[in-house]
Order: sequence, then structure tokens, then C-alpha cells
Amino acid sequence: MAKKSMIERQKKRERMVAKFAAKRAELNGVVNNQDLPMEERFKATLKLAELPRNSSPTRLNNRCELTGRPRAYYRKLRLSRIMLRELGSQGLIPGMVKSSW
Repeated sequence: MAKKSMIERQKKRERMVAKFAAKRAELNGVVNNQDLPMEERFKATLKLAELPRNSSPTRLNNRCELTGRPRAYYRKLRLSRIMLRELGSQGLIPGMVKSSW
């Protein structure tokens, strides 16, 4: 189980990403528009840099839905490897069978 503070920090980042997504997309559109003058694009870059760092989507981590573990994450099931194995052994994941040989 991950620390509660780390899970809460991740939730806070997710809220900030959602809050600033439109503004960030607009500024990125201006920065990447080659038709605009260089000064206008540079001003947009500076405004983008003034936004909070945690509002950037690259600062988000994938975390297990059940435990909050950030490593060994399976995207398709949104679980960590440990929970995947536990739930698979209990028969709670359809089509997954514990192998034995």
C-alpha cells in the first residue's frame, strides 16, 4: 500500500491537470503555430512557464486503483502486478487462470 500522502498528491495533480488543460492547450497551440510572429510565440512560451508545474500532464504517474502502487502497473487493468496476481488467484479477473506445471 502506497503512502496516503503520495496518493493524495497524485489526486491533487490530476485536479490541476484538468483545471489548466484548456489554457495549456491554447498556449501550446500559439507556441506551435509557425505562422505567428516570433515575439507572440515567445510571450506564449513565457505564459506557459508561469503555469503551475503540477498542471503538466507529464507529472502524473500511473498508480494501482486498489493500492496506489506506482510501479509494475498494468495499463489495461489499472492494477499493479501484486494485486493482479492476488485477484487472479481468487478468480476475480475473467479469463485469468493461475498457471501451474
